[in-house]
Amino acid sequence: MLRERTTGTLERLMSTPIKKAEVITGYLAGYGIFAVIQTLIVVIFAVNVLDVTLAGSIWNVILISLILALTALSLGILLSTFASSEFQMLQFIPIVIVPQVFFSGIIPVEGMADWLQVLARFMPLYYGANALRDVMYKGLDLNSIYKDLLFLVAFAVIFIILNIIVLRKYRKQ
Repeated sequence: MLRERTTGTLERLMSTPIKKAEVITGYLAGYGIFAVIQTLIVVIFAVNVLDVTLAGSIWNVILISLILALTALSLGILLSTFASSEFQMLQFIPIVIVPQVFFSGIIPVEGMADWLQVLARFMPLYYGANALRDVMYKGLDLNSIYKDLLFLVAFAVIFIILNIIVLRKYRKQ
């Protein structure tokens, strides 16, 4: 999205009758294909080659990973609409991505200060990591982790809606 915007392609695209939602859907579908392939490779490799513990269903792990990939993809597209250059896009990584890693459970969230525990609940990776941990280590099924999945889907929907709203500024009236 950033490259299309900086080269003027997005401006030309937005001057056509194509809807903003169709542009975002196209991006999600195009990059989503790669996300699906990457997710399948990573999950199958982790379980079969690295012998990562899997107490639950591999299909549940794949589903969670795909929802997490959709959420990450929609967040990435959203961030790229705000960046004015590729360098600025790289500056978003420590601001947006790194905190999510810390709140994903690498450091137990329960041991953090109360305000950090509240902040963790605003991070999509928190819910993805909880769902994956519950399926992979505890063997829980989808009925047991549906809240985490609903939060992930909600984040993805919110990011997609925000993407559509932000694209308005590129539409020539």
